[in-house]
Amino acid sequence: MSQENYSQDTGPNYFSYPDPNYPQYQVPAPEQPKKRGGVPRPLFFLFGFLAGLTAAVIFALGLKLSASSGGSGSDASWLLPSGSDSGAVEQKTIDKINKIDGIIRERFLFDKDVDTQAGIVKGYMDSFGDPYTVYYTPEEYQALNESMSGTFSGIGVVIQKDQATGYLRVVQPYTSSPAYAAGIREEDLIMKVEDEDIAPMDLDLAVSKIRGPEGTKVRLTVYHSATGEESEVTIERKRITVESISHEMLDNGIGYIKMDSFDEPTYQQYMEAFEDLKAQGMKALIVDIRNNGGGLLSSVTAILDRMLPEGIITYTETANGAKDYIRSDQNCDLDVPMAVLVNGYSASASEIFTGAMQDYQKAEIVGTKTFGKGIVQTIIPLQDGSAIKLTTSRYYTPNGVCIHGVGITPDHVVEWPADTEEDVQLQAAVDILLEKIR
Repeated sequence: MSQENYSQDTGPNYFSYPDPNYPQYQVPAPEQPKKRGGVPRPLFFLFGFLAGLTAAVIFALGLKLSASSGGSGSDASWLLPSGSDSGAVEQKTIDKINKIDGIIRERFLFDKDVDTQAGIVKGYMDSFGDPYTVYYTPEEYQALNESMSGTFSGIGVVIQKDQATGYLRVVQPYTSSPAYAAGIREEDLIMKVEDEDIAPMDLDLAVSKIRGPEGTKVRLTVYHSATGEESEVTIERKRITVESISHEMLDNGIGYIKMDSFDEPTYQQYMEAFEDLKAQGMKALIVDIRNNGGGLLSSVTAILDRMLPEGIITYTETANGAKDYIRSDQNCDLDVPMAVLVNGYSASASEIFTGAMQDYQKAEIVGTKTFGKGIVQTIIPLQDGSAIKLTTSRYYTPNGVCIHGVGITPDHVVEWPADTEEDVQLQAAVDILLEKIR
């Protein structure tokens, strides 16, 4: 899920977001949180890339990057490393590309002045079969960087990949957004952006194409679920500011915090909400991370550091066995009973949160099994302003459990019946906490 924007860690490692089209992650569509009492239930993912990675990689994957992106008019010799006859791409492959290029320039009907070099690199990255290992052009990388702060220019919708079609399913259009004004509603499917099919794109690439400078326009093909009809809409992008935290005091002194993502501002917003609820006399706390697809590693671990005793929060392990531990100190602000709400779209950083709270027995986990994304991606910026993202490690809960492809089973499994509007999972969490504070 996303808001046409991205978030990422303050270091080179971050948690990408689940693409349900990846066969390993075919999971049933979970129940969707409803709206209650003015607090919006759909939870959204924030997406973006780090602006300020200090390392720059001049050569990556054995490919020499040309000074300019170039079109199809130049040959494919740029694929070979300088001064070498071999590398990531064999000479026979380059010869084949040049042969194909000659045929296309002679016989292709449509525009031949396209960035074929970017397409070659994208295809190379795609050949590894990992949906999280991708290449971004300088324009795509810049657009993703801009969203890191939680403020971005776009159309103002909360979206996620639809499992059945690969299109972007609208979880929530903001009522004041240009998307809403254009007639886009909840459960609609965004099928194309500027005539490009969205289905084969990974989520972050699709998001980067929908976003853009404020005042510019984007043309979308949309399937409207309410009518069963398709339409083409042109929407002017506007500046969108997203709050990743909302909170309220429920009856009986039970505080409620909804975390939509773990973005750059989330830690500060969470602590402000937590302190406000404490000032109101909070006796117990519910943290709702249903449909929260993750975000910043630094954000989720900063929050957990304030809620856990001294010890391991999480650790990662690379292919060569190198481990990196993230620990909490002895300062713990959580002094009331707590419950965490999760579902099948609680993923990645949300599962770090859930796994740590469960392993330390600091909260009752309520809802349905989480998504099961337990791998870490690394962003490497390249010399020409582009970047690659690749999977580099697995992460583990404090007790040493890797939840990748498995997910986390709640302490209290509560399904959402299809025939009810009542938030039965929230009510179950309330009932559990009432037993603890009475």
